[in-house]
Amino acid sequence: MDFSLTKEQEMLRESVRNFAQKEIKPLIKEYDDKGEWPKELTAKLGEMGLLGIIIPTEYSGAGYSNVDYVIVLEEISKVDPSVGLVVAAHNSLCSNHLNLFANEEQKQKYLTRLASGQTLGAWGLTEPGAGSDAASLKTKAQKKGDRWILNGSKIFITNGSLAEISVVMAVTDAEKKKNGISAFILEKGMKGFKAGKKEDKLGIRAADTAELVFEDMEVPVENMVGEEGSGYKAAMAVLDGGRVSIAGFSLGIAAGALEESIKYAKERIQFDQPISNFQAIQWMLADGFTELEASRLLTYRAAFLEDKGIKIPKESAMAKLFASELAVKASSMAVQIFGGYGFCKDYPVEKFYRDSKLATIGEGTSEIQRWIIAQRVLSDY
Repeated sequence: MDFSLTKEQEMLRESVRNFAQKEIKPLIKEYDDKGEWPKELTAKLGEMGLLGIIIPTEYSGAGYSNVDYVIVLEEISKVDPSVGLVVAAHNSLCSNHLNLFANEEQKQKYLTRLASGQTLGAWGLTEPGAGSDAASLKTKAQKKGDRWILNGSKIFITNGSLAEISVVMAVTDAEKKKNGISAFILEKGMKGFKAGKKEDKLGIRAADTAELVFEDMEVPVENMVGEEGSGYKAAMAVLDGGRVSIAGFSLGIAAGALEESIKYAKERIQFDQPISNFQAIQWMLADGFTELEASRLLTYRAAFLEDKGIKIPKESAMAKLFASELAVKASSMAVQIFGGYGFCKDYPVEKFYRDSKLATIGEGTSEIQRWIIAQRVLSDY
C-alpha cells in the first residue's frame, strides 16, 4: 500500500497550482461581485486539458486518472471554488455521462468538443419538484416520428446558460417510473430549447447556475443516450463519480480556508504575541488539519477504487459527506480565527465561508449521503 503521489502527480499538482495563481486568482473578486463566469477562462482551462481531465485521449481528453482529477480539483478550488465547481460539473456530469454511456458516433460528435474545451457542458437532472427524489421527474419526452418532443424544465444547472451541449433526463414512459426515464443530448439552438432564470446566489457566484426550459423541443432520435429507460440508472452511476469530484472540490475549500488561517494566526499579534501561540487557536488548527487529512484519505481511496473499475456508491458517499461537512466547518473556523476581518470581503475566508455550503447540498445532500451509507452498511453487515 503506497500513500505517496507519483512524480507525475506532483508535477500535475504544481502545474495546476501555478495556473490557478496566475490565471484564476486575479479574476476572483470581479466575477464574484458580478455573479458572472469569466468567459475568457474557458479557453484557458481547455488549453490546460482541464475540461477533459478523465476523458480518454482518443476523444481529445487528457486521459488522467480519477486520483489525478481529485488533485486538480483541490488545487483549483483552493483558489476559487466557483471555478472548481464549473470544472467538476463539466467533467464529472456532462462529459462523463457521454464517456460512460454514449455510442461511438455520439462521442465523436459531442464528447470531443467538450473534452477539447470548445464549449462548456451542462447536465440536467434536478427539477423544481425533483431534487433528492430524483425519480419524480416531470419533464416528459414523447416520440413523434424521427424526433422526441420534450416539455418541462430543469433548475440549478451549472453552466446552464453557457453550455452549448447538455445531457438531460426526461420521462419517456411514466408507467415504468424510474425505469421509464431516458437521457438525451441537447444542443443550444435546438427548436424549443432555452436557458431560463439565472440564479443570483449566496456563494459560488462566478459559476453560471440557470434554469433550462423545454417547450415542444425537438430532439433527433439519435440523440438519446443509451437504451430507452436507462437514463435513471445511468444518472445514478454518473453521480457516484460526481460525488468524488465534489469531495475533491470540498478538499480545496477546506485546505484553502485552513492555509489562510494558519498564515493569519502567525501574523496577527494580540497580547504582544501571535495568536498562533494560544491553545484555543492551536486546537482549532489541529482539529482542522487532522480532519483535512482524513478527508483526503477517504477521497483518494474512492477515486482509486473508481480507477480500478469498482462500483463505489458507499465510498463516494462517505468521501463526499465527510469532506463537504469539513469544508463548512473549516471555513467557519477560519472566519472565527480572522475575527472581524473574516467577515470582510477584503479577506479570502469570507468567500470560502459563503462558497462552502453548496458542498453539502450539490450532487446529493448530506442527508442523502447518510441514507446511501446506511443502506450499504446494513446490507454489508
